[in-house]
Amino acid sequence: MLRRYPDAGEPLSCKPITKGLLNHGYRVSTTRGSYFLKHHLDDSTGDRATIVRQHRATQRLQSLGVPVAPPVQDTEGDTVTEIGGRCYALHPWVDGLHRAGAQLSTDQSERLGALLGAVHTGLEQVMGAGAGLAQRTGGSVGSGGSVRAVGSGGSVGSIESVGSVGSVGSVGHRSPDPADTFALIDDLLAVARRRHSRDAFDELAEHRLLERRTLLERHADRRPPTPGPPATGWVHGDFHPLNVLYRGGDPVAILDWDRLGVQPRAEEAVRAAAIFFVLPAGKLELEKVRAYARAYRRAAGASAAELAAAVHRVWWERLNDFWILRWRYCLDDRRADPQFPAVSALAVWWTREYEAVCEAFTG
Repeated sequence: MLRRYPDAGEPLSCKPITKGLLNHGYRVSTTRGSYFLKHHLDDSTGDRATIVRQHRATQRLQSLGVPVAPPVQDTEGDTVTEIGGRCYALHPWVDGLHRAGAQLSTDQSERLGALLGAVHTGLEQVMGAGAGLAQRTGGSVGSGGSVRAVGSGGSVGSIESVGSVGSVGSVGHRSPDPADTFALIDDLLAVARRRHSRDAFDELAEHRLLERRTLLERHADRRPPTPGPPATGWVHGDFHPLNVLYRGGDPVAILDWDRLGVQPRAEEAVRAAAIFFVLPAGKLELEKVRAYARAYRRAAGASAAELAAAVHRVWWERLNDFWILRWRYCLDDRRADPQFPAVSALAVWWTREYEAVCEAFTG
């Protein structure tokens, strides 16, 4: 692999990096420094053309002053290496730390919102406002797809569109249909109740599923409409604490552009805030959200009305979203289990404090 990058030096060590739910990453140390080797595994974003598009976007964003870490070019000027049908990319190693919202001051939260606004306006410049709707637009949104056919062994069969962190709707960005969610809740409940060795997680899952069904029945008439084209644009697609590196109090690199695509822009701002600023009890730090959102609106040129619509759509998305339970019960993948208590509590708290949350994003 490194022979394709003669300026990278001779390899000394290669250590796997455990953080992250998608793809594989390695810290490669050489005689000339350290690098991040990314092994692209996700089928929805791991083809060469999609990766090249991501790389070109980061190269252009860097020229605009956005903190990114574009890949290293090989001797042919390429940034993607294919070995055994899989794609790899070599990036410069960036020293820094991940910081959740609890570790950010109000001023730093404001700078975070301005940074995301700069990403969106920068992408509009380098990608074009409507330069071909992305065919793949992943991200942590919506319940999407369906899970049907509960098997006798406590598993769920016929899994459709079980994404990495939830599934995005097709072009048009339709909001989740509660009828589909009710069916999904029934299936997940059946699996959770059928498990032979139930634990505290299964008990909490059953409680939250029943609670969510009640909330959806109460608010089913509040399903948001499909947003029009002016609300959409190119977005990072997965903007959260593990994809932003800090050195001291300043962000130095935005990582993992796998989900680069065309989506409602303000929804990414709301979705990111719901990840950065959620507390373990499932509440949002609204003072920080307010500072973040004001800075985002200024930097992105987004109106309060656009943010209000995004708040409503992401709230609805959260009511209908069970990606963590789908990973656990459908894929037997428990890596996201630790996130479930706060994520599931947030949907309930957000419903109760809907007006306060909306005001924090728009005030």
